[in-house]
Amino acid sequence: MKTTYQLALTVATIFFMAMSLVQFAYAQGKVNIDDGPIKEADWFVDPAGELNENHAGHKNWITKWYGPDGNYENNGGFGATARRDLIDEGTGGKLTQLTLSTVKGLQLTQTIDMEWPGGNGGTRSWEIFEFDPANSHHMNRDGPADNIDTYAICVIDLPADREAVMSPAHDDHAQIWINGEKWYNNSVWTGGAETVDYNVEVQLKKGANVVLYRCGESGGDAYMNLHFDDATHDAADIYPDKAQDQKSFFQEIQGVLAVDPVGKLTTTWADVKRNR
Repeated sequence: MKTTYQLALTVATIFFMAMSLVQFAYAQGKVNIDDGPIKEADWFVDPAGELNENHAGHKNWITKWYGPDGNYENNGGFGATARRDLIDEGTGGKLTQLTLSTVKGLQLTQTIDMEWPGGNGGTRSWEIFEFDPANSHHMNRDGPADNIDTYAICVIDLPADREAVMSPAHDDHAQIWINGEKWYNNSVWTGGAETVDYNVEVQLKKGANVVLYRCGESGGDAYMNLHFDDATHDAADIYPDKAQDQKSFFQEIQGVLAVDPVGKLTTTWADVKRNR
């Protein structure tokens, strides 16, 4: 009788553990891209095997972003601009998409504005803006609804290196860089503002991780949403947080990036070691 009870208890324990693992995997989403970052030769190759996962109402969608205070307009359709580095073009080479996704590049936005042609939006300074994940037209940002490119930045501060899972939803062509490397490219819309086709395994480092998210849109819905796995959100501080403008954003992340006010010398431990 005792043996039968122990066997039943063991089977029940295994069953509940298995169910918990299934529920955990469902909550995080199935990882179907795990070979990043993307090699330069494959920067514009679309992934295959979309999942069509419904992440509606996910608690960790990132809603607050830092970026140019308006979109690149009249792009001729996302296919016409997708391979162009609009950050490079807008800053005369002072910044690129890759360098903007680094701490050093992010700091330079304090003194460098975007200077796109007048027909494409003109001069853009930098601001904090918010996206409602459930709104399938939030990329418009009070500007043209179609033929736009939007750039959005957030900083993820972590206490230790970790593997994380990144889940983007977008319409249309999305590209994501983290810490100077490209981790995601997909020119196919995901079919819904909170629908995820790819859960991407990424490597995040201790301290500040700069995420640059770009989405090019042609017509119809215009959305770009992003969240990471729950454990990463639990471990991380994500910025912008309370900041409402560029000045308060850099005040907010001063300790994270070792950023000093514009015009002052920033000294980091790496600088000290180099100069010893």
